[in-house]
Amino acid sequence: MKYMILTYASQRDYDAMAGRPGEPGAWSAEDFAAMGAFMESFNKDLEESGELVETRGLTAPVHTRRVGPLREGVPVVTDGPYAETQEVLAGYWIVECESFDRATEIAARLAECPAPADVVARAVADVRPLADSQGDLGF
Repeated sequence: MKYMILTYASQRDYDAMAGRPGEPGAWSAEDFAAMGAFMESFNKDLEESGELVETRGLTAPVHTRRVGPLREGVPVVTDGPYAETQEVLAGYWIVECESFDRATEIAARLAECPAPADVVARAVADVRPLADSQGDLGF
């Protein structure tokens, strides 16, 4: 079965990671390097186990466009980030493994990723099964 592991951040988190002056919780070069080394090792372990299907980090929310419902027959397109949204998808992994529990174990390892304390305190990851057919949707 395939599962998607999703991580989240905010525009403020991206700004802090970029070390923008005046940003609370700005990351040091060492913080960023430690996170990069962790992610490299995490991804390599999943590759070697044969469980990694794909992984990507996403660019900052400021580079987002939201396509909304039609207005007068035309979809509404809005540039991000959005005031109503604090968290946005930051990245994902698609893993193929034996069970939901194994996918959860993999996601739990992300809690070991080095980061400033305020980031660690807010960090979450979601694990969701991928549907291969309409029957997999569960309704």
